[in-house]
Amino acid sequence: MTKPITCFKAYDIRGELNSQLDEATAYRIGYAFAEELKAKTVVVGSDVRLTSTPLKLALSAGLIDAGANVTDIGMAGTEEIYFATKHLGVDGGIEVTASHNPINYNGMKLVKADSVPISGDTGLNAIKERAEQLTDEAVSQRLAYYTQGETIDADAFYNGHAHIKVSHLTDTGSYVEDSCMSAYVDHMLSYVNLDSFTPLKIVVNAGNGAAGPALDAIEAELASRQVPISFIKVHHEADGTFPHGIPNPLLPENRADTADAVIKHNADFGVAWDGDFDRCFLFDASGNFIEGYYIVGLLAAAFIEKNQDSKIIYDPRVFWNTEDIVANAGGTPIKSKTGHAFIKERMRKEDAVYGGEMSAHHYFRDFAYCDSGMIPWLLIAELVCVKKQSLASMVKARIEAFPSSGEINSKLKDADAALERATSKYKPLATVIDTTDGLGLEFDTWRFNLRKSNTEPVIRLNVESRGDIALMEEKTAELLSVIRDE
Repeated sequence: MTKPITCFKAYDIRGELNSQLDEATAYRIGYAFAEELKAKTVVVGSDVRLTSTPLKLALSAGLIDAGANVTDIGMAGTEEIYFATKHLGVDGGIEVTASHNPINYNGMKLVKADSVPISGDTGLNAIKERAEQLTDEAVSQRLAYYTQGETIDADAFYNGHAHIKVSHLTDTGSYVEDSCMSAYVDHMLSYVNLDSFTPLKIVVNAGNGAAGPALDAIEAELASRQVPISFIKVHHEADGTFPHGIPNPLLPENRADTADAVIKHNADFGVAWDGDFDRCFLFDASGNFIEGYYIVGLLAAAFIEKNQDSKIIYDPRVFWNTEDIVANAGGTPIKSKTGHAFIKERMRKEDAVYGGEMSAHHYFRDFAYCDSGMIPWLLIAELVCVKKQSLASMVKARIEAFPSSGEINSKLKDADAALERATSKYKPLATVIDTTDGLGLEFDTWRFNLRKSNTEPVIRLNVESRGDIALMEEKTAELLSVIRDE
């Protein structure tokens, strides 16, 4: 029995390097994954972090020792694993990534066959238990074989030195490399009608993450089909040291480089991604950041236009705009608890064509109900061309009709007490009480959602109103005063 493994979270694996996640832990996870799923074929990939390849190779060694044949798609984004898992028809897929977490972290995202997510109660806890059952002696022996006796040095690992020898992976089992990139690009472009595209100039900011190579492949295919799109690339080269900071455009301080490039180059719009590019963030032609909430409504309307009577899944933090758009377009709006596992589960249950979260996660039925950071900007580009409207003009009226605060986080000593203060003050006055996810209270002309973080003493607030920005701002300030009154 080993000491408890502490990098398993509710929906994925994330941990501090060396102390929580190292090559030995990755080996354990690979072995346990194949054992628990009885997986004979598994696809693996890794983001640009220096430690991602070493972890992926150790993970592969564990998979192979448990009897799985491994296909490595190389440096890739999470959605490329989602695609490859379904495309190759394998028993599961694992992406080594820490997404937007600090540089001293890494992690993994795991799926079953058909890219069905694995979370705590759908297999992740069982994998953890199996991983902890492997003895230290057995793990050390197998790692000694795969490293050809090389001592695993923590500092070398942290700096991207892969101790596992690929030659020994192929000696022991089946380990092959196949990027699946051509098929992935074809699938991405299947969501739009390329004949409808008019000339566009788009700023793209990969943040030195995994999006760059995928975008290059899409760009090459667009050029071969003579689609008139040109790209201005910002922080494009993959670089695991992240010289311009961890890519997370959800943070306002990380948006200036994209916004400035849009203005400088007179682009039609801008796109920025997080590290593993399962989220994309959009900027209008003036460099203004467009909240993900309004992109959800835009894409929902586009899908309903193409697929009448479509079901659309959305999260409960802010939704009046989405509900209004979907209902007026003839679709069916369906509320789901926040989080990719819940959204995907509800989409499968309802066979919904599209799902969106305000956090810039967008889910697609034809993409195995998974989230993609490439499909949304392609759809937006198509809308700009077909409607002959700018991105700003397409969302302007919606922002005015349903102004929102964006998500505001408050770190507190006692999050439960803050939630109770807000409940006591506002619940007796509410016309609608919604506990789908946290506390959601509606009034005649405004509403709010208040959620506790699962991992830290933080309260997350979202406020929106019906066409009254001053009211939204007033209620936001009022709520923050109540929440933070410790």
